[in-house]
Amino acid sequence: MLNQKNNSLTTYLGDDVIRIENVSVQYRVPTEKVGTFREYAIRLLQRKIKIRTFNALEDVSFQVKKGEVFGLIGDNGAGKSTLLKVVARVLRPYKGRVIVKGKVAPLLELGAGFHPELTGRENIYLNGSLLGYSRKQMDEVYSSIVDFSELSDFIDAPIRTYSSGMYARLGFSVATAHIPEILIVDEILSVGDETFQKKCAQRFNQFQDSGTAILYVSHSLDSVLSMCHRVAWLDHGKIQAIGKPNDVVTEYRRSH
Repeated sequence: MLNQKNNSLTTYLGDDVIRIENVSVQYRVPTEKVGTFREYAIRLLQRKIKIRTFNALEDVSFQVKKGEVFGLIGDNGAGKSTLLKVVARVLRPYKGRVIVKGKVAPLLELGAGFHPELTGRENIYLNGSLLGYSRKQMDEVYSSIVDFSELSDFIDAPIRTYSSGMYARLGFSVATAHIPEILIVDEILSVGDETFQKKCAQRFNQFQDSGTAILYVSHSLDSVLSMCHRVAWLDHGKIQAIGKPNDVVTEYRRSH
């Protein structure tokens, strides 16, 4: 995987900020259940473990341009989340390459890394550091994070006292405090109540106006139709169609 910011990469990518080229991701899993790691290790040494391989992604290619909202649709297990993790550098492809130009902000699991015994204030800085931001950078956006999350009355309470909605709102506010070049979104538009959801949508619009490319996964086809410029349909790790949202969604619906 490459994340270079030199002139040759800029020339190669042009307006593209993400380029997926013939990417495949392969998993190896035991064909039978093994109770413990010790048992697995012993049986592996005895060569009694049978391994099955399958492709979570197979020969996937597409590009995403600056300021574009690119949607991914498909059934559960189609490979959508795997693809997002490849772009976010959580997974390495088995073959092919992923070229990313700019900083990636993944909204895959809101509040990942929050510590239940720390306060909201402390978790803001902890989560910010996990996202790669310095203390100074977090100081600059701290007030805006608290204001956006609407949790000023609870910011010094331990996270374990938060409701799931409060937890997700704080996670979203931290993750979107800075404007990235690439935003990866996986089914998180249902954060909080309806008013807060509208604020989330407005923030996405601000990012898009600033040139942020958004890679968006959702089972809500209506939101895909309303938000995305282009859509790819994944099925069993393979791309079935890429194009205008209405065309791809119509084709996807016809297959069910």
